Amino acid sequence: MSSPSVQRLVQVDALRGLAAMAVVLFHYTTQFTLLYPSGTGSGPSVFFPDGHYGVNLFFIVSGFVIFMTLERTRQPMDFVVSRFSRLFPAYWVAIFLTFFVTHLLGLPGKLVGLETAFANMLMLHGLLRVPHVDGVYWTLEVELLFYLGMFILYRMQRLDRIHLVLFGLLVLRLVYYVLEKQFGISLPWILFRLMILQYIPWFTLGISVYLASHRSGPKAWHRPAQTAAMAILTLLVCESAFVAALAVALATAVLFAAKGRLPVLGFAPFVWLGTVSYPLYLLHENIGWAIQLQLRATGLSMDLVIAAALCASLVLAGALTRWVEQPAMRWIRTRYKNRAHLNR
Repeated sequence: MSSPSVQRLVQVDALRGLAAMAVVLFHYTTQFTLLYPSGTGSGPSVFFPDGHYGVNLFFIVSGFVIFMTLERTRQPMDFVVSRFSRLFPAYWVAIFLTFFVTHLLGLPGKLVGLETAFANMLMLHGLLRVPHVDGVYWTLEVELLFYLGMFILYRMQRLDRIHLVLFGLLVLRLVYYVLEKQFGISLPWILFRLMILQYIPWFTLGISVYLASHRSGPKAWHRPAQTAAMAILTLLVCESAFVAALAVALATAVLFAAKGRLPVLGFAPFVWLGTVSYPLYLLHENIGWAIQLQLRATGLSMDLVIAAALCASLVLAGALTRWVEQPAMRWIRTRYKNRAHLNR
């Protein structure tokens, strides 16, 4: 029997799996139809036009998990090794698997050269305007910059001031928006991008949820609530009332999961989706679209085409998790721990 704390983290991870599935369904229905319209006019019976907001749920969960991880980190290199082993081995395999499958099956408008594939390996290629091997990789740059910023705060021993840092970034996001929309003044885009100002409200919500669910005392929730309210206000001003309301709903879902109050997320398929969510996200888009194009050309209905692409992506994600991601994490972390032990 797992401990209650483990069960709560399983529920949070399951939300990440559902977020990945929402993004997959958006790409396989709505986005595919827009990019590669059928000459016959036939399309899927169901669309998921709002599935792309699964990415925003990813960012909330990342805010939650990364702050939790840093609070429990003893040595800086522990965090670096943990994140590297989690992100990069699976990502590198996904890059070249996507490259070879899409070149084999064909995917008009989405193919890149081998030199571009190698340039993708550091995740920060977007800053140099290098094309993505797969379009979903843009979020990895955002995540990596968030990790870097949080790591700097950790090294400065300023995690206890996170609410002030987040508040300042949210104000800066509002300043960028107001100057551009009201006065036509564009501040440097590179600063906007490096500080991930467009997405900082979502990470803020994740951190606020973590603090609200892991602090005790009669006023423990006051500061996280204030920071979260500022994030919602920022989304209301810079995005829309719909996005702000959605943010409240997603953050509430993460809060409930963090407290173990969504037992339905303990359902085995949801838990498995959480386990394979990262490889699924990495592999699904271009490979799935290439499969869809090939199968649609045979005359299959779009619903069957989508089902086949989805099954293929889930199989590939399961394989990448079992034979690359998890073994690589174990090997890298074990070697690091053994070396650290020998150096004591």
